[in-house]
Amino acid sequence: MEKPHKKLDVWKASMELAKKIYKITIIFPEEEKFGLVAQMRRAAISIPCNIAEGAARKGKAQFKNFLSIAQGSISELDTQLELAINLGYILPEKLVSISDLILRIDKMLTSLIKKLSSGD
Repeated sequence: MEKPHKKLDVWKASMELAKKIYKITIIFPEEEKFGLVAQMRRAAISIPCNIAEGAARKGKAQFKNFLSIAQGSISELDTQLELAINLGYILPEKLVSISDLILRIDKMLTSLIKKLSSGD
């Protein structure tokens, strides 16, 4: 039996984002391994994990709460990417596809939260 979160486009997109973050952080300096790299990877994987956990819960309210937490992780990751650019760890042009994906996921989460909120 397939888990319900695996059918969600937002979960699939967030898994792709996590994969991209893992790949891009490989080039960061060694001294960031337990700093910014760890923070970025945790934030990135938190997004699909919270979507999955929310989808497994009973009730719309709990699902919306986990989707909201996923949105918080998106904002956290966006901030960390900005810092990585400011520190010179990555070039802004390397982040175009990641930034587009972040925006897309954020919109998908907002839309899903609104959909779950209708009829409350």
